[in-house]
Amino acid sequence: MRTLIVHAHPEPDSLNGSLTDVAVSALTAAGHEVRVSDLYAMNWKAVVDAGDYGPHASHPLRVVGDSARAFDAGTLSADVAAEQEKLAWAQLIVFQFPLWWYSMPAILKGWVDRVFTAHFAYGVGEHSATRYGERYGEGTLAGRKALLSVTIGGPRDHYTARGINGPIEDLLFPIQHGILYYPGIESLPPFVTYGADRMTPDRHAEVVAAWRERLRTVDSTAPIPFRRQNFGDYAIPSLQLKPGLEPEGRTGFGLHVRA
Repeated sequence: MRTLIVHAHPEPDSLNGSLTDVAVSALTAAGHEVRVSDLYAMNWKAVVDAGDYGPHASHPLRVVGDSARAFDAGTLSADVAAEQEKLAWAQLIVFQFPLWWYSMPAILKGWVDRVFTAHFAYGVGEHSATRYGERYGEGTLAGRKALLSVTIGGPRDHYTARGINGPIEDLLFPIQHGILYYPGIESLPPFVTYGADRMTPDRHAEVVAAWRERLRTVDSTAPIPFRRQNFGDYAIPSLQLKPGLEPEGRTGFGLHVRA
């Protein structure tokens, strides 16, 4: 399997750094072809600007239209084009990052903002009485899988339905469903490491062993069963979940996961 690891932590000797090293080692030993985008080491520019779109940048800047024209013409900036090539190559994308302020680090969000351009990750497909573009289960990146490996400073109990920070499934929904599933990438259940701020050597060894085991089974792990947009669960064009499809007792983001 061709695997891209997108790593987002400023300290190479961090827990995140060690988990990326383990992933490279374990996946390579299992026969994967592995490439790594270490965003801090690459000094990745995290903000969208006119320089991303070359001669197709308009004044004032129109990110959607300008990025689509630049993508179509092959004039995106070299760093963006290189990351798009990696995504087109990959069959599995592993995202390694700490949860900062309930989301991904800014440098990783900036990678998404710049790399997921129009006509590459969105703005494709027909709009008709039965289809609303190719999104949520379809799209240019369909057929790929993603695995989030997330480190969290606090304990697991804080990230449950009754925990003060809310369920981890809800916190990761905007990433797994909104960013990845939108252009067709299916997310495997995440690998979450809690208590990262109090990591003892023994606990680190346990986490590494669990991560190796998780990577060993990555080929056979079923993705999160998000509902597909154009396959009958949603009314078009309202994109409202049709009545009667709500799993009993489930509300919020959970409505968009098949029972």
